[in-house]
Amino acid sequence: MRIKTKLFLAIGLLFILILFLAVVGTLNINRLKSETENILMANYNSLEYGRNMLKALDELDTNAMASLGENLRKQEENITEVGEAEITRQLRADLNRLINSGDSTVINSLRNNIYLIMDMNMQAIQRKTEVATSAAKTATLWIAFSGTLCFLISFVMLINLPSNIADPIKELTESIKEIANENYKERVHFETHDEFGELAQSFNTMAEKLENYNSSSLARLMNEKKRIETLINNMHDPVIGLDEDMRIIFANDQAVKITGATLDEMIGKDAKNLALRNDLIRSLIRDLQNGHSAEEKKPEPFKIFLDGKEGYFDKEMLHIEIVPAGEQDKKLIGHVIILNNVTEYRELDFAKTNFIATVSHEFKTPISSIKMSVQLLENEQIGSLNAEQKNLLENIKDDAVRLLKITTELLNMTQVESGNIQLSLLPVDPKEIVAQAVEATKVQADQKHITLEVQSMARVPKINADLDKTAWVLINLISNAIRYSHENSVININIEAHDNDVIFSVKDQGQGIDPQYKGKIFDRYFRIPGTKREGTGLGLAICKEFIEAQGGTITVESEYGVGSTFTVSLKS
Repeated sequence: MRIKTKLFLAIGLLFILILFLAVVGTLNINRLKSETENILMANYNSLEYGRNMLKALDELDTNAMASLGENLRKQEENITEVGEAEITRQLRADLNRLINSGDSTVINSLRNNIYLIMDMNMQAIQRKTEVATSAAKTATLWIAFSGTLCFLISFVMLINLPSNIADPIKELTESIKEIANENYKERVHFETHDEFGELAQSFNTMAEKLENYNSSSLARLMNEKKRIETLINNMHDPVIGLDEDMRIIFANDQAVKITGATLDEMIGKDAKNLALRNDLIRSLIRDLQNGHSAEEKKPEPFKIFLDGKEGYFDKEMLHIEIVPAGEQDKKLIGHVIILNNVTEYRELDFAKTNFIATVSHEFKTPISSIKMSVQLLENEQIGSLNAEQKNLLENIKDDAVRLLKITTELLNMTQVESGNIQLSLLPVDPKEIVAQAVEATKVQADQKHITLEVQSMARVPKINADLDKTAWVLINLISNAIRYSHENSVININIEAHDNDVIFSVKDQGQGIDPQYKGKIFDRYFRIPGTKREGTGLGLAICKEFIEAQGGTITVESEYGVGSTFTVSLKS
């Protein structure tokens, strides 16, 4: 039988039972109501009229006679029993004799007839009460029988129907979970010929096909696994794979070689336990243990001694996420650590840095001599110069200043790249730093008629900073603001204290920065394309390195065509 048919029959039977119980109850209740109304509306009223007439006979005054006549009239309209009509007519005849002739001998006859009517109705009430009691018992039996029958049938359906539907669903759900856990031997066995039987047959067919597919694909999967392992082992860079529980699931020969452990000591082992006795593995998984993403800040290259020489490796961390079949959210299934050998590039970088440092240092002395010579030539005590010679000297002086600035920036950058930034951190008044920077750029601002406005809070806490390098940063920011601002404009320099930070800001009214170049403004050697200003593109990069070396931050906010605001934040 189909499930739909079962449900239809069950619900239909319940409907019929409810209707049957309602009909039985309604019929019996109406029967009891009818019997009760007969007693109340007929016999009880006759008794009431009789009592009133007896009371009137006892008084026999004008009002009593009127009451006697009124109650007799009502009795004549309420005749319900056999023989009650003849007695009522006799009452009417006696009452007329009493009224017309005043014969008091008829009073006893009136009283006797009234008693006969009351006795007749009393007997009727007793008889009808017995009938109503019998009807009530019959109704109780019928309702009890019908209710018991409905209860038994409903109870049987309550026990059997949910289990007939829920049990196959439960069994099918458990079997589906087994299939999801790759137990493709699972089968369901429903002997019924309803929808569950068809579903079981389809499920078993699916499970059989999955089992066959899994068996046939196993060899191919093993070949693919070996192929991937071979590719990883042939990579020149060390590669280590971890699952979501930080267990090492693969490592190529290069990884085994640089860690100093054997393959058996690594594969299947908990990386956190290995890190307790292996410094390199501890360094590699430090970000994962601390819950930090390796992409937050690029780490310094690892220095590893390999094959008797020093090597440098950049760590690349890949977080492997997949969307499981039938789901929508990504799930982390592991991590891959790749160490890129950058030893050659590091050596070239060292060579470049040393070369730049050497050349810059060698250039700085003769450039300083050229500046000194120009200053001597400008001294009229040595001799007067004509206008053309003065113009040439001014050009030589500008070129020497620019070259000296470039060599200074290159020397600072070599200091940054070599990691040898020398800081002299002392408590410094922020206002002193700003005053030194403004004084150094005042002449440059006056040449373009630019006003430097300094605003500061009344009380600003001291900061723990390198006075010279922080002042150099502000000088660089103010110089850039002057260079890219229009004449007769204003540059605002603000000092504010916020929580534990002191914030310097330099706001200009220049052309601003195109949004596409805003993210590159602090990159080394970057200059905005199309700019006519000269420079190495190192100034802002050095500013960033100097500020971050002191534990601070430097940011820029700019609106193209309106101006830019550079903000430096240092701890107080």
